[in-house]
Amino acid sequence: MRSHSLIAVALALATTACSGGEAKSSSSSGNSSNAPGAGRGNAAGRGGLNAPVPVTIAPVVQKSVPLEIEGIGTVIAATTVAVRAQITGEMTSVHFKEGEDVTQGQVLVELDKRPLQAALEQAEATLQRDIAQANNAKASAARYKDLQQRGIATREQVDQIVTQAAALEATVNADKAVIQNARVQLEYATIEAPISGRTGLLQVHPGNLVRGQDTNPIVTINRITPVYVSFAIPEAQLPLLKKFMAGGQLLVRARPSGDTGAPSIGRVNFIDNAVDTTTGTIKVKGTFPNEDRRLWPGQFANVTVTLTSDPTAVVVPSAAVQTGQQGTYVFVVKPDQTVDLRTVIVARTKDSDSVIQEGLKPGETVVLDGQIRLVPGSRITVKGGEKTAS
Repeated sequence: MRSHSLIAVALALATTACSGGEAKSSSSSGNSSNAPGAGRGNAAGRGGLNAPVPVTIAPVVQKSVPLEIEGIGTVIAATTVAVRAQITGEMTSVHFKEGEDVTQGQVLVELDKRPLQAALEQAEATLQRDIAQANNAKASAARYKDLQQRGIATREQVDQIVTQAAALEATVNADKAVIQNARVQLEYATIEAPISGRTGLLQVHPGNLVRGQDTNPIVTINRITPVYVSFAIPEAQLPLLKKFMAGGQLLVRARPSGDTGAPSIGRVNFIDNAVDTTTGTIKVKGTFPNEDRRLWPGQFANVTVTLTSDPTAVVVPSAAVQTGQQGTYVFVVKPDQTVDLRTVIVARTKDSDSVIQEGLKPGETVVLDGQIRLVPGSRITVKGGEKTAS
């Protein structure tokens, strides 16, 4: 009887232990069932894989865009003259200021004229002496011819006197040439401006000895109205330039580096006769009136040649065009606010716009910013409003 009671107590304890384990297991099971729910809630809080990507967008527009060739040019004076002395002498006076505009024929510099004036007077005196001797020889020749006719003078004597007269006549002509040269030398002592233009730095000052044909010029004069701008274009653009030049004169705009004003307007008037094989470019030159003197010789300038204008160009902001392994592409916004990746061909760029040759149509919308987070099919949300091509 006592043994039966002990068995009953043991069974009761085992039942109680099993009930507690199930309760604990049930409690643990309840906590683990909450974990996936909590994880999905966190993912939803972070936006999830299908959350819209904030982007800015821009429309594809059709508008007139000029076809241009751009480059960097150098301003060149229309005419440059290095003024040098043609004779040797002391500089006595200067009749202009450095950086001053001078006109053709204006006296710039004078050299010491006294030695040259003395040489001229000496040559004139020699001429007078030789003229007198030549006249006397002519008279003697006439007398000896008369004596020969009367049989008093011999033929040999007559020929000798005639030869002397002819020699003295030649001496007179030589003296006249010496006088002519002395006058030219005297004129060289006064140096005049060979062209109208702007003077540069004076290299020699009064009191210094100037040597004829010295390497260093006295001053350099540049003609800067008009002025030229020389620039190089790639040889691949040469056929296009020649094509439009054949149809008439082409306008060229030039803006000096650092100048924010309106560009100077000129015309293309020269294409070099050969391509530079070392650079693959060819020289082109434009002429500018430069009445306002904004273009200065030696200055660098940004040059733009307008060839024609395309009135039906398809344009998007350049920021919308990306480059990848497939080439250039854009993300096109579809009506359901998802995007599609589309490859495009860019014909050229103008300022901040790209002209699309193939791949887009006017009226479509492209992503302008935020492409790094996009893949084909991504859903987007527009931020900051829609941008347009400039």
